[in-house]
Amino acid sequence: MAVDVVTEIEIDRPRDAVVSYAAEPDNAPEWYVNIKSIEWKSTRPLVVGSRVAFVAHFLGKKIAYTYEVAELAPGSRLVMRTAEGPFPMETSYQWESLSSDRTRMTLRNRGEPSGFSRLVAPFMSAAMRRANKKDLARLKSVLEGRA
Repeated sequence: MAVDVVTEIEIDRPRDAVVSYAAEPDNAPEWYVNIKSIEWKSTRPLVVGSRVAFVAHFLGKKIAYTYEVAELAPGSRLVMRTAEGPFPMETSYQWESLSSDRTRMTLRNRGEPSGFSRLVAPFMSAAMRRANKKDLARLKSVLEGRA
């Protein structure tokens, strides 16, 4: 069973402000509830092929994984795929201007678990959905607090 979780939020900030903050890996521990640290494995800035290692706590476990940027459409879309880690995953961000000072951000996580992970995929999807909603709410709070 595949995991495919899509969440979105509207943020009262211009798209450029949302993109520049959310697409910067160094900011991830500030707005992602479960991400505890990041480490650049390639040089800055973020480009297709960039690699960034993350340490997270999810479902009571410490998880270390490395994302590689697979697609980067400045100002509109970012797609990252795990290059290393326990669970093959793709995370994508998409940004859409709703007005000059309001942005919709869509966060999608999808992957194909194997082994034991396949058995807990339905539970994992629900937990991811809850975590993603918290993450986007935190992002909204951080960014709207900077307005």
